[in-house]
Amino acid sequence: MSDSPDTGPSADSLASEVQAAVARMYRRARSEMPDNELGETPLSVLSHLVKHGPQSLRSLSERERVTPPAMSQVVNALQASGLVTRSPDPGDGRRVLVAATGAGASLWIDGRRARDAWMNARLAELSADQRRAVSEAARILRAMADS
Repeated sequence: MSDSPDTGPSADSLASEVQAAVARMYRRARSEMPDNELGETPLSVLSHLVKHGPQSLRSLSERERVTPPAMSQVVNALQASGLVTRSPDPGDGRRVLVAATGAGASLWIDGRRARDAWMNARLAELSADQRRAVSEAARILRAMADS
């Protein structure tokens, strides 16, 4: 469980450090968003819909790792705010597709621009070697998150 010059930090010693850093980075980036009332899951759903187009409730619940009834509540709140719509799936009338509205896309794009501006300014302060290290860490963390 201890660090070794040959093997680097142990998984146990690194786990809490990485989790704390990722959580802090997430909260810091979220604080740069224009004022809105969206929580973590609704914002993630909206982001996915803007990036990937209409999705079924089942695919959204699987992606967010929540139950379909919980996802239905998230979508209901987003729909009540005018950020998403529901429509029948043209390929399967039994399914419903959820899509971002223009207002939902605008909200997400404005938030993305604000977060990107903050992040770009922070990354510009780093050396080229540090930016390469951040790039590699981002790749690894994305792969871990997708596992």
